[in-house]
Amino acid sequence: MKTVDPVQAYRAIRKRCFLLGLLLWVALVLAVIFTLGMGAMDIPASSILRILSAKLRTAFFGPVGSPEALAGISSGMVAVVWELRLPRILLSILAGAGLAVAGVIFQGILQNPLADPYTLGISTGAAFGASLAIFFNITLGLLLPVSSAALVFAALTLALVLLIAQRSSGLVSANLIMAGIILSAILSAGISFLKMLSGENVGAIVFWLMGSLSAKGWNEALLLATVVPAALVLARIFAADLNILTLGSRSAESLGVQVKRTRLFYLFLGATISAVCVSTCGVIGFVGLIVPHLLRMAVTSDNRLLIPLSALLGGLLLCAADTFARLLSGGEIPVGVLTTLLGGPFFIFIFLRQKGGRGL
Repeated sequence: MKTVDPVQAYRAIRKRCFLLGLLLWVALVLAVIFTLGMGAMDIPASSILRILSAKLRTAFFGPVGSPEALAGISSGMVAVVWELRLPRILLSILAGAGLAVAGVIFQGILQNPLADPYTLGISTGAAFGASLAIFFNITLGLLLPVSSAALVFAALTLALVLLIAQRSSGLVSANLIMAGIILSAILSAGISFLKMLSGENVGAIVFWLMGSLSAKGWNEALLLATVVPAALVLARIFAADLNILTLGSRSAESLGVQVKRTRLFYLFLGATISAVCVSTCGVIGFVGLIVPHLLRMAVTSDNRLLIPLSALLGGLLLCAADTFARLLSGGEIPVGVLTTLLGGPFFIFIFLRQKGGRGL
C-alpha cells in the first residue's frame, strides 16, 4: 500500500492555494475595473485606468500632469468613477472580506460549521442599535449617527454574551451559542417593536436591515480600510493557534495553547470585524457562512491558508453581488436580499452534497 508523505501533501495543498489566491487576485482586479465602467453611464476601461492613474498620482505626488492625463474625459465621468462607484466597490470588497474571515473565525472557535458572523447575536445587536437611532431620528427629529449606534450596541451585545456564558459554566462553545441565540431573540423582538412604533416611516428601518451599499462614500470605505485589513493580518498571524483550538480544549491545552485567552482574542477580533461591517453596510447574510465552506471543500481547512483565501473570495463575491443588485432593471435592490436569495439555495446544495444523498 502506497503511503502519502504528509510534507509533500502539504506542499501540494500550499501550491494549489497559491494558484487559487493568484486567480482570485486577478479576478478581483478585473472585477474592479469592469464594475467601475458599468451603470447608467458606461465608461470604457481605458478611461477608467486614466482616471485612476491621475487620481493616485495626484494623491501621492500632487497635481502634476493631471490635466493632461484627463484630457478628453469629462468632469462628470471623473466624479462618477472616483466619488460614486470606486468607494462603493472598495466598500463591498472590504465588507465581503471581513464577513468571510469573521465566518472562518467563528466556525473555528465555536467548533461549529454552521457558525457565522451572526451566530453570537452581534449583528442583531448592531441592527437593534441602528433601528433605535433611525426611530429616534424620525420621531424626535434627532441626528443620531446610525453607524455609531449600531457599533455601540454590537459591542454591548458581545459583552452580554460573554457575561451570560461566563456566569453559566465558562466560555465554552455551547454556552456562547446559547447566549447568542437568547440575546438575538430578545433584540429581534425589540426591532419588531420599533418597526411597529414607526408606523408609515418603517421603510427606513426595513431598508437598513436588508443591507445595502447605496449612498455610501469614502468615509465608510476608509473606516473599513482601517479596521478590516489590520484585523485580517492579526487573524493570519495567530491562525496556527486557531487550528489547534479546533481540536478541542483539552487537546489545545496539552499542545501549549492558552485556550481561554486565545478564544477571547478571536471572539473580540471576529466581533470587531462583524460589528464594523454590519454598522457600515447593514445586515448582509450568508457571505460568512458560504465562503469558508466553499474553500474547505475545494482546497483546505488549514486556517493559515483559509483566512487569506476567504478574504479574497468574500470580497469578490460581495463585489459581484452588489454590482448585480445595482444593475438590475427597474431599480436597485438591497445586496443583503440578493446574497440571501442566492446563498440560501446554494447552502442547501452544499448540505445535500455533503450528506451524499443519505436519508435520516
